[in-house]
Amino acid sequence: MSAKYVIYANIEVDGVVEEPDVIGALFGQTEGLLGEELDLRELQKNGRIGRIRVKLEIRNGKSHGTIVVPSNLDRVETAIIAATIESVDKVGPCDARIRITKIEDMRVKKRKWIIERAKEILKRWELESMPETRKIIEEVMRAVRVPEVVKWGPEKLPAGPDIDKSDVVIIVEGRADVINLVRHGYRNVIALEGVSIPKSIIELCKQKTAIAFVDGDRGGELILKSLLRVANVDYVARAPPGKEVEELTSKEIAKALRNKTPAKEYLEMLERGEAREEVKVSVTEGIPREVVEEVPRHVADLVEELQGTLEGVLYDKEWKVLKRVAVRDLIDAITNTDSVYAVVFDGVITQRVVDQAFKKGVGVLIAARIGEVPRVPESVKLLTFDELKPVQGQPKRSR
Repeated sequence: MSAKYVIYANIEVDGVVEEPDVIGALFGQTEGLLGEELDLRELQKNGRIGRIRVKLEIRNGKSHGTIVVPSNLDRVETAIIAATIESVDKVGPCDARIRITKIEDMRVKKRKWIIERAKEILKRWELESMPETRKIIEEVMRAVRVPEVVKWGPEKLPAGPDIDKSDVVIIVEGRADVINLVRHGYRNVIALEGVSIPKSIIELCKQKTAIAFVDGDRGGELILKSLLRVANVDYVARAPPGKEVEELTSKEIAKALRNKTPAKEYLEMLERGEAREEVKVSVTEGIPREVVEEVPRHVADLVEELQGTLEGVLYDKEWKVLKRVAVRDLIDAITNTDSVYAVVFDGVITQRVVDQAFKKGVGVLIAARIGEVPRVPESVKLLTFDELKPVQGQPKRSR
């Protein structure tokens, strides 16, 4: 995996453990903390987090070592993952301490190497070149300089020099995207320079054939939705997943523009995708009112206390507390505790939580929100904190 960033951390465990134990703790104790979008296991399945490498040595009955996590997320998401890794404080039964030492930007490292290597190549080239080749060298150097970028319209938007001449315009997100496209010969390009859509871009789309070309990440999708709502865009092109337009090669740019989708078709796809998201969120629709009313007042009142704690409470059939645990230990707690009927926790209900609850005979799961759960057994009822608000407003019942 070619990573954009690499997270480095030191780990110290008060006991003798092995590398698989550490990796298991990272996945197990972070599950459900930040939802499925930033769940380590899901990120690794999708290729946005690479293979986690752990190296340990034993000294004086303790395990010391390093953790290396490659990341293809953006800077903010990578920092969140780093902080999440630091939150792990147990490896098996042993106390553990993890501290991030650095996050390395591999693109910066590669650029530095390229610059230094280019200097060496150029120096050797100049020493070996004959005087009559000087003119050729200068011509090549002029060709690779930053291409001309003009300021266009009342908002002075970054644009290619042919933006007014061409019948087709390519709309990108920022100045760096414009520079990359102009460098590769696309001179009819213009940047939005922000989330709000400039009026001059809206007018330009009325006059010319417009192609929206955005990054292959969540930010690109949000900008694209904003643009499609207000401007007459004809086609949509996306960078490959996880990549930005500013870093694409000439071949990648050509392929993305060649595979552009008519805006009308893209909007239909978008609507179908949003409909699927609504179904995922609404898995509790149709739950009988008596299921909600079954929850005692003292349990409903606990919701306010739990919010923000990242903790959960396990109850028996009589709604008596069996155990209070951290959310990161929730799966283990459900697995190792008998007679659990209901679980209330400050986190996200995932498919794994539902599956384990079903195996252990748990009847009710109550959490801050519900993630992507395509399979819900009839015997397991899912509720959110918001659905318990009517219960909080009822008089207290004696039990």
